[in-house]
Amino acid sequence: MKKNSIKRCAAVLAACTVMAASAPAVSAPAMAAGNLISNSTFESGVSGWGTYKESGGKCSLGTKNGQLALTVSNVGEVNYAVQVYYDVVPLYKNGVYRLKYDISCSTDRFIEGMIQMNGGDYRAYTWKGLKLTSTPQSVDYEFTMEDDTDIMAKLVFNCGIQEKYEGALPEHTIYIDNVSLELVDDSKVDYASSRPYAPSINIDQVGYRPDSRKVAVFRDVTSQTEFKVVNAATKEAVYTGKLENKTDNKSADETNWTGDFSSVKEAGKYYITCEGLDNSYTFEIGDKVYSNLIDDSVRMLYLQRCGVKVEDKDFGHDACHTSMATIYGTNEKIDVSGGWHDAGDYGRYVVPAAKAVADLIYAYDTAPELFGDNIGIPESGNGTPDILDEARFELEWMMKMQAADGGAYHKVSCKTFPGYVAPTKETGELFVTPVSSTATADFCASMALAAEFYEKYDKDFAKKCMDAAEKSWAWLEKNKNYVLVNPEDIVTGDYADFTKDDSDERYWAAAQMYRATGDEKYLSAVSSVKTGLDWSVVGDYGNIALLTMKNADKSSTAYQKAADAVTSQAKSLLSTSKSSPYGVAITKYDWGSNMTIANKGIIMALASKLTGDSSYTDGANAQLDYLLGTNPVATCFVTGYGTVSPEHPHHRPSMAAGKAMKGMLVGGVDQSLEDSAAKAYCQDQPSAKRYVDNSESYSTNEITIYWNSPLTYLLSLTEKTESSQPDVTTTTTTSTTTTTTTTTATDTTTTATSTATSSETTATSTTTAVTTESTTTTTQSDKTVTLAGDANCDGAVDMSDVVLIMQALANPNKFDINGTDEHRITEQGTVNADVSERGNGMTTADALEIQRYLLNIISKLS
Repeated sequence: MKKNSIKRCAAVLAACTVMAASAPAVSAPAMAAGNLISNSTFESGVSGWGTYKESGGKCSLGTKNGQLALTVSNVGEVNYAVQVYYDVVPLYKNGVYRLKYDISCSTDRFIEGMIQMNGGDYRAYTWKGLKLTSTPQSVDYEFTMEDDTDIMAKLVFNCGIQEKYEGALPEHTIYIDNVSLELVDDSKVDYASSRPYAPSINIDQVGYRPDSRKVAVFRDVTSQTEFKVVNAATKEAVYTGKLENKTDNKSADETNWTGDFSSVKEAGKYYITCEGLDNSYTFEIGDKVYSNLIDDSVRMLYLQRCGVKVEDKDFGHDACHTSMATIYGTNEKIDVSGGWHDAGDYGRYVVPAAKAVADLIYAYDTAPELFGDNIGIPESGNGTPDILDEARFELEWMMKMQAADGGAYHKVSCKTFPGYVAPTKETGELFVTPVSSTATADFCASMALAAEFYEKYDKDFAKKCMDAAEKSWAWLEKNKNYVLVNPEDIVTGDYADFTKDDSDERYWAAAQMYRATGDEKYLSAVSSVKTGLDWSVVGDYGNIALLTMKNADKSSTAYQKAADAVTSQAKSLLSTSKSSPYGVAITKYDWGSNMTIANKGIIMALASKLTGDSSYTDGANAQLDYLLGTNPVATCFVTGYGTVSPEHPHHRPSMAAGKAMKGMLVGGVDQSLEDSAAKAYCQDQPSAKRYVDNSESYSTNEITIYWNSPLTYLLSLTEKTESSQPDVTTTTTTSTTTTTTTTTATDTTTTATSTATSSETTATSTTTAVTTESTTTTTQSDKTVTLAGDANCDGAVDMSDVVLIMQALANPNKFDINGTDEHRITEQGTVNADVSERGNGMTTADALEIQRYLLNIISKLS
């Protein structure tokens, strides 16, 4: 069934803006009834409640005599050094709320009780200063939510130091009970909200290589049986196919069909139609369809550089984090400047760095012709492929993290996470945490790998890498036990091995040392094969080292075990992929699921090369398609690519700049609801749809260097492979006015005319196609603006202009200036619509700017 256009476009806009808080994805509004605190009397223990500690704060949380009991053993250095909180409480603008609770403390003291924004500037929507004694007091008052709607607000008690009142305190316990928050008057609340647009036809929004398997996924199907692939330039159907494989997809709570159009191979831009459903987003077919994506997936690492000046219009910055770092627990300071910021924050960690470096080098090893010397980094043009230059920047930092005895320090960061600021604004003291066996083994493997690949470009650097690897191997031989790391007063990520077992890291190091040296002594350490491509389980990098080394002895036990490990995994992954309508090779969506999916694609692509079975290639390509748009949330998970991609990643440089850095793979679906935004927006969603494009959703929308790197590797591995699907020979008959295509599951019927032509595929034109990736296809003319924001040229600026812009972007064949709809945008309308960064053409940013104007957030449109 066709969806209401206005509702659809409002939803598209909501999906693309951080103003999603005004269009919450919640199962139902509060409607002036009921307690919004689900565990208010603590009969269920501490469920729903948690603590936050930093800056020396120490506490523990439990229950006592039916009350919440927060024991504070150190009030720390700031008022929020100890917090007890409840997530998530929705507050609607103009709603009147009543907040009640009973509270006492074993020691007389002052604390703060508030409901605050859970992120941003952490402003308090309501605040009370509380002087506590051992006698319980009842707090009971009403307040009106005067700010914009925030469905992920947080009830918080600040229990850190309050120097104005009492300073440091001995250990004490705060008791809280009978907590209630009710919406008592919603007469002035506007509950208007809508979910992001969910297209009925999902495709890889970036596109497909000509010979790859191409499958669209359909939902909302009623009685339809066929679909068409339409050339976006000519508006003519080039292929007709059948809807197949009806599947009850419980993970996404939908029924799916698939449509295979692998036989469409001619370069061009296309979209898919199915009667009664909205058209798919436009996609491209071509040999170089991923070229820019590959370059940007590497260049984002340059923009993550630390300790040096970075040149970029939007994300450039002076050298950051250049101060000496203190080795934790000592007075010694060392220089550990350089490297990449690991993720959305500014810490730097050896363990994930090793994975990222390995992915990049093996990506280059797989298809060196994909990687040029001109992607726009300082080393471009120096005769070394930029991907190796970028990896070297990280390797040189890793060398600074090697201790004198050969062990590798685990990480360097400040004690706490920074605010949402540019990298130069984080100026706290840097701490290097102790040596760990996992970091040392990963370091050893990375250096041994680098020694091989930099020999061609810089023999001295290659030797330096090998010397470092041998030194770290000697440390591993002397230190057999797993070494724990993160000190409790450092709250940044620790990357401590989940399994408490470093045997997989040692396996990788041994395999990589054998590959680099040929010394048989290392083979004794690879007798027990390991698997895994995550930062915490890295055994498959050891397998890759053995399987792809030059002149590998394929009859050796080590090679055979490594090959068996890869192919047995791939067999299981392919089975899972085939059972999913979206082709995804996982059934559980954990934090960083997109990395896991890319890793699964890597394993299947390797199996294809090992066995010659190209069905594994189809499986690998299916993982790539999922990441680029063929997924239940219909999102290309790489920023700046596809029609709908993350615009508000949890990434401090992007948050500081007010725009998403291009080429970053976000974490993706996380079924466990592990941050406040996910809880607020996704709690009523099925597991495969628990993703939100919100900068506060660090569990679904953060980025990391080691999520980007497997994407780069997967793109490289799938570059030269061909689909296992047999070509469907389709004959297209054309005349001067029509194109007729008839396809069945078993044969092809051709209707001839006097001017008929036949080709291997049904594509009939290579004319440049209309695109909807991020900007309109309209070429700006010399027209002047008649009224800024007036996209429909009706003499007023209102929501109808927002709707028309989003229609033109989401469905250009219908609503752009060359579209078929009588209410399509005009050339003058596109000029009027270009209000955000004028001259860049019409984009979703213009729709957002107009909405901001209508909400009086800005006073005028440019």
